Amino acid sequence: MKLLLSALLLASLLLISSFLPFANAVSDYPCDSKCKERCAKAGVMDRCLKYCGVCCQECKCVPSGTYGHKDECPCYRDKKNSKGNSKCP
Repeated sequence: MKLLLSALLLASLLLISSFLPFANAVSDYPCDSKCKERCAKAGVMDRCLKYCGVCCQECKCVPSGTYGHKDECPCYRDKKNSKGNSKCP
């Protein structure tokens, strides 16, 4: 009886864990270096790096250059803040 209960518990834990997302998944996209390049001429560097990093993690891309070129990354381009302005620098 104990063996059956242990096997059932183990099977249910394995089943449940297969539906959970991996929280520590590491991205292959180099967000830090891309955002440093993007924010190189920003007036408020720390804010630019913060929002660029958030957008990069979600979109897995950062437009080239220090300004514009957002058509290269539609996800990055289309993110809006609560005021309806572009969220990503």
